[in-house]
Amino acid sequence: MNFFPHLRSSGLALLCATFAATYAVAQDRPQPEATTAIAEKSSVSAKDFMIATAHPLATEAGHAVLASGGTAADAAVVVQTMLGLVEPQSSGLGGGAFFVYFDAETSDITTYDARETAPKAATDTYWLNADGTAMDFATAVIGGRSAGVLGTPMLLETFHRDHGSLDWAELMQPAIQTATEGFEVSPRLAKAVADAKGLDTFITTADYFLPGGKPIAEGSTLKNPPYAQTLELFAKEGAAPFYTGEIARDIVAALTTNINPTLLTAEDLASYKVVKREPICADYRGYDVCGMGPPSSGALAVGQMLGMLSNFDLAAMEDGAAFRHLFAEASRLAFADRGLYVADSDFVDIPDGLLDAAYLTERAKLIDPAKSMGVANAGTPPGLSDDNLTPDGERPRKGTSHFVIVDKAGNMLSATTTIESGFGNRVMTRGFLLNNELTDFAFTPEANDAPVANRVEPGKRPRSSMSPTIVLRNGKPVLLTGSPGGAAIIDYTALSLIAILDWGMDPQEAIDLRHVTNLNGRTSVEEGEGAEELAAELTALGHEVAIANLNSGLHIIQITDEGLIGAADKRREGTVMGD
Repeated sequence: MNFFPHLRSSGLALLCATFAATYAVAQDRPQPEATTAIAEKSSVSAKDFMIATAHPLATEAGHAVLASGGTAADAAVVVQTMLGLVEPQSSGLGGGAFFVYFDAETSDITTYDARETAPKAATDTYWLNADGTAMDFATAVIGGRSAGVLGTPMLLETFHRDHGSLDWAELMQPAIQTATEGFEVSPRLAKAVADAKGLDTFITTADYFLPGGKPIAEGSTLKNPPYAQTLELFAKEGAAPFYTGEIARDIVAALTTNINPTLLTAEDLASYKVVKREPICADYRGYDVCGMGPPSSGALAVGQMLGMLSNFDLAAMEDGAAFRHLFAEASRLAFADRGLYVADSDFVDIPDGLLDAAYLTERAKLIDPAKSMGVANAGTPPGLSDDNLTPDGERPRKGTSHFVIVDKAGNMLSATTTIESGFGNRVMTRGFLLNNELTDFAFTPEANDAPVANRVEPGKRPRSSMSPTIVLRNGKPVLLTGSPGGAAIIDYTALSLIAILDWGMDPQEAIDLRHVTNLNGRTSVEEGEGAEELAAELTALGHEVAIANLNSGLHIIQITDEGLIGAADKRREGTVMGD
């Protein structure tokens, strides 16, 4: 089987052979279960390059690109187009992403903002019912109204143009071939389809995921010819058809649903831009922890948590209730600031002192090691504007993926990609699902005559929690991390950083740690052995505790003097490969 039939160079020929072989093996390989009871995983070591993604086929396709001499950008194109096929509930061409990229030649970090945007016709009453009450979240998700202008196609084209080396069109071939010939439905995808609500709402989506009225079965072969055709056009014409061509027309038509129809227009799609932004970097014990700034709250919130916890000797602490209490309290304080101040910085003046060391030291003094503070209030950071704001709340989210890549030249990518909720807004066209990112906006635009920073506005990007992260020491990268998981992404990412930087754990040990999260409300303790005991200890410290399925999807690569060490989250089906 030749996925790259027109290639002539020896390097790309190697890519053909490598991916064809790994694809054939992967089709017969049992997939891991999507529960916390799955088989253990171990860290993987490599010398020259490494990749970790949320699905074996995506990892193997990206690995083949890297083995052939391709760059991190080349591999990212193959990975994302494959993930959109084999993990459609989490990300795809109908959504958006944040890329945090380290350029080995310049030693610069650049972040790529491909967050979706609201229609120009949107107003701050977008999510209000006729009687002025906020729409129910579950009701808002399904249908065209929840979709923002997609960013992923333009991001892939832009990122490859900036940093790719292999032929653009050929990078589409692995996903095209897999969509045409079919892939084995993994346990996680089968379970996601069986558990999802609303997949039967629209005919195209139902026909694909519920053939004959029944959910696709684990182990069955799933083909997606419309997706292959979309990628053929993507290969030939780049991202333009998604924004000004035939795919754009199909998107608007698909989103004009009989329930919750869209306000998006052809003009909205045609005016979309991917934005390159400066990274947000926080100092943590001599490390520079760099990530995505607004419209993501990720780097700010993770940086705030680390800044507050730097006032405690975490290295001397064991991973027990005492540490988890401090961690949850720092998270409360970070989420209090996030809820009040953070939104799309093109629309909102965000205080420039949220990561100020003195401010975070004062905030850390609010943490009592012996007692929970309960719900925290936002602080008064340096650079606060005169705007009178009211805080926003949290909403459930599940549909996100994360991958990390290091190529042979030392270029590195930490990428978080999403369609928002699992299966997005349930609308499918041209073989891919569309997003429901606009439900990331505040549903209630104001309270007590004060606006919410994250309210809906025309052309605005909704606030995100995605936290793709690159950590540097003396200007050199030492760690790539990030996760899916909604607002809990912030806590998942922060814990992975503490585990590796403070406790010296290897990536798999860090990923395997039990999760404890707090979004400035109750404290959630990950289910499993020992959860009841930890919950009881935190309850005794004043926490309102719930035991929950905290399904992260961390992927980590550590860069050491001896080489690369990578790991994938045992809670999902991701894999790591390197050479």
